[in-house]
Amino acid sequence: MLMEMENRTTVQEFTLERFPAIQHLGKILFLVHVLAYLASIAGNAVIITITCADSRLHTPMYFFLSIFSFLECGVISAVIPKLLLIFPVDRKIISFLACFIQAFVFLYLGAVGFFLIAVMSLDRYVAICKPLHYPTIMNLKTCFLLVTACFILAFPLITGLVVKVSQLSFCGPHVIPHFFCELGPLIHLSCSDTRSTEILALVLALFVLLTSIIITIIAYSNIVVTIMQLPSAKEKQKAFSTCSSHLIVLSLMYGSCVFIYVKPKQMNRLESNREAALVNMVVTPLLNPVIYTLRNKQVHQALRETMCRMKISG
Repeated sequence: MLMEMENRTTVQEFTLERFPAIQHLGKILFLVHVLAYLASIAGNAVIITITCADSRLHTPMYFFLSIFSFLECGVISAVIPKLLLIFPVDRKIISFLACFIQAFVFLYLGAVGFFLIAVMSLDRYVAICKPLHYPTIMNLKTCFLLVTACFILAFPLITGLVVKVSQLSFCGPHVIPHFFCELGPLIHLSCSDTRSTEILALVLALFVLLTSIIITIIAYSNIVVTIMQLPSAKEKQKAFSTCSSHLIVLSLMYGSCVFIYVKPKQMNRLESNREAALVNMVVTPLLNPVIYTLRNKQVHQALRETMCRMKISG
């Protein structure tokens, strides 16, 4: 027990690894990820800005969308800037505290995002299935309460898990086979008995994912039934078009999560997850603003008018 306490307290830092298979492309990858990061931040910032600036977008759907864009900015900002420091060198040191702060921010904002996707599904359900009651049900107070509930619900779940992992013993080596401090590789490094921690991580992950998926499936099952009962094809197309962007985004989120994490347990899993997580970290936040901007006429129009006003004022 004394030896475990000593090992736990002597861990001051971890070493992050970059990508051994493509290390010769370091400079190119650095440039690509800088551009992708800046484009993601700019795209999501545009969504937030036009939602606040254009009164026509002061609706529950766009309010939730702006919060989602804020979460995307937070998630990639917690990981990508540190990743950019890894490309010029083979390895990068990160302190024990900074590592677990990064893990917490990534997981917390990610969990909030999954809950928010479910809330956005409920919003589409009320808008399509109960259109006459939509302004009454989805009022500003309800929207704020739903978003607050997402943040509050995720906090104890993620905090408890991160704290539990931080209390494990790390006897060395302290090299994380990943480009950021994800809890899976951290648990894999521990020399403690991690069975209870792994079970807790699995239970919490399933709770967050299944809660979001079940609410989304129920909401969209009712939406499909309602749309099929509409008399004309034009009305069906119009109703479906209000959901199409949200469906694409949630498909990207659920699909990437399942692809990365739902695999048989194997030794090379961490290695394969590294490349998949990198694509998910960079590509998904970059696609979301494009999807909502190009596929949504209101956002497209608001963006054009905002740009025109900027040109006139300039």
